[in-house]
Amino acid sequence: MLASLATWWANTSSTEILWLSVGFGAQLMFSMRFLIQWIASEKARASIVPETFWYFSFVGGAMLLVYAIYRVDPVFIMGQATGLLIYSRNIYFIWKNKQ
Repeated sequence: MLASLATWWANTSSTEILWLSVGFGAQLMFSMRFLIQWIASEKARASIVPETFWYFSFVGGAMLLVYAIYRVDPVFIMGQATGLLIYSRNIYFIWKNKQ
């Protein structure tokens, strides 16, 4: 298995490794929103969606959209673009209600 990994690493361009890093980083950012929501809900002992959930959603979704565009994956692109509209709208409501 280590030999296969070493072969893959040797045959993969640094650009591809960079994009894989972006993809994994984006997925981590996107997943953080669930951790934050879980912690907030545990503290409140009720289902809570904290404001930071939407910021992580937006940043993670934007990063995943960039990665999907690089991969030229129309299904992934459509899903992330649609999500960004929803996240943006929720952030707009949050900011509007703070004024």
